[in-house]
Amino acid sequence: MPHPIALILTLLTGAIIGWFTLTPPGETGSALPLTDKQLHALAFGLLVLPVALTRPRALWWLAPLALLYGAVIELIQPGVGRTGEWADLLADGLGIALACGLGVLRGWRPKAART
Repeated sequence: MPHPIALILTLLTGAIIGWFTLTPPGETGSALPLTDKQLHALAFGLLVLPVALTRPRALWWLAPLALLYGAVIELIQPGVGRTGEWADLLADGLGIALACGLGVLRGWRPKAART
């Protein structure tokens, strides 16, 4: 089970992602100097990062759920005046994979240090 604070941060991040991706589009362009795909990777990386850093073993169920969440968002977006794109889902997966990698690296210790 993930740490409670990590779980709260993950749920809060998921809600923020849902808000920004499922509300009708506003002005074109982002206030951040990032492309749409970079924003997707960043958002979904941040979605799993708290759990990745505190309980990397929980990524076995969280990472697929996060990617499924991204897929559902892409399917719903045409209904709110946005476009669903496979490339967005790919960017989501890349962000998830990078955050998972950080969690695994953080939890990894050389064999000599485990004793």
